[in-house]
Amino acid sequence: MQVSEGVAKRALAFLEEVRQEAKSPQLDFIALALKGKKVGFEKVIKMIDDMVATLKNEQSDDDSKKEYCSVQMDSLDDKKKSLERSVSDEEAAMEDADAGLATTRDEIEALGAGIKALDKAVGEATEQRQKENAEYKSLFASDSAAKELLNFAKNRLNKFYNKALYKAAPKRELSEEDRIAVNMGGTMAPTAAPGGIAGTGVTVMSQLKGAPAPPPETFGAYSKKSGESTGVIAMIDLLVKDLDKEMTEAKTQEKDSQADYETAMSDSASKRAHDSTSLTEKTATKADLEGDLQAHTEAHGAASKELIATHEVISSLHAECDWLLQYFDVRKEARAGEVDSLGKAKAILSGADFA
Repeated sequence: MQVSEGVAKRALAFLEEVRQEAKSPQLDFIALALKGKKVGFEKVIKMIDDMVATLKNEQSDDDSKKEYCSVQMDSLDDKKKSLERSVSDEEAAMEDADAGLATTRDEIEALGAGIKALDKAVGEATEQRQKENAEYKSLFASDSAAKELLNFAKNRLNKFYNKALYKAAPKRELSEEDRIAVNMGGTMAPTAAPGGIAGTGVTVMSQLKGAPAPPPETFGAYSKKSGESTGVIAMIDLLVKDLDKEMTEAKTQEKDSQADYETAMSDSASKRAHDSTSLTEKTATKADLEGDLQAHTEAHGAASKELIATHEVISSLHAECDWLLQYFDVRKEARAGEVDSLGKAKAILSGADFA
C-alpha cells in the first residue's frame, strides 16, 4: 500500500526535527522514501524499524563500552596506585638497606682496626714485660752477688777482729773416689783453689762494671785497728741492708707488674674474643643487608617497569574511551530523540493522528 502525500508529510515533519542534527544516512534514505511517490507503506515502516533496531544496538554497544571503560579505568587506576606504593616502598627499603650497609661497613672497619690496635698493644706490653723481667732478674742477680761478696768480706774481717762471729768454710765432703783412696792409705786429690774475685768463689760481680775491689788477703796495717774494723763492718751491714731493701722493692714491683700484665692480658683476651664475635656477626649482617638491597633493587626495577606498562595501558584506554565517556550522554539523548521521532513517524504511517 502506498503512503498518502499528507501522511508522508506529517511523518517527514517529525523526522526533520532530528535529521539535521543526527546527520544519519539512514534518516536521509527514509526522508527520501517519504518524499517519493512510489514507496510503499510497508517498506517505509520496515526502514524505520531497521533504523530503530540499529540505534538500540548502537546504544547497547555504547552502554557495554562505557561499562568496560569504567571497570578497566578503575582497575588500572587501583593497579597504578598499588604499583606507585610498591615503587615508593622499595625505594624506602633500598635507602634503609643502603644506610644500614654504610653503618655496618663503618662498624666492621672500626672493629677490625680495634682488634689490630689491641694486638699491637698486647705485643708491645709483652715486649715491655719481658724487658722489665729481664732487668729485674739482672738486678736481683747483681744484688745477690754483691751481698755474697760483702758477707764474705765481713766474715773475713770477723776472722781477725771478732772470731766469735766468724763462720768457717764447710768441711769438704769426700767423693767416693777420695774415700777409697784414703782407705787404701793414699791421699785425696788437692782441693782446687777457689776462683772468682780474690779467691772468694764469687764470680758474678767480677763481670759487672764498677764492681768493688776485692778485700785484701790479710789486713796488715788494719790488724790492730779494731775500732776502724768495727766501722767497716757496720758500713758493710748498711750496704747489705740497702741491697736487701732494693731487692725487696724490686721483687714487690716485679710481682705487681706481673699481676698488672696478667690482668691486662686477660682483659685484652676477653675484649678480643668479644670484638671477634661482633666482627663475625657484623660481617653476616652485612651479607644479609647486601642480599636485601639486591632483592629490593630487583623488586623496584620490576615494579617500575610494570608501572610504566600500566601507564601505557591507561593512556591507550583513555584514547579509546575518553571520547565515548565525554559524549555518552549526548549520544544517548540524541539516539533517544531519533527513536522517538522515528516512532512518531511510524505511528503516523500506521494511522495515528497527533493533531
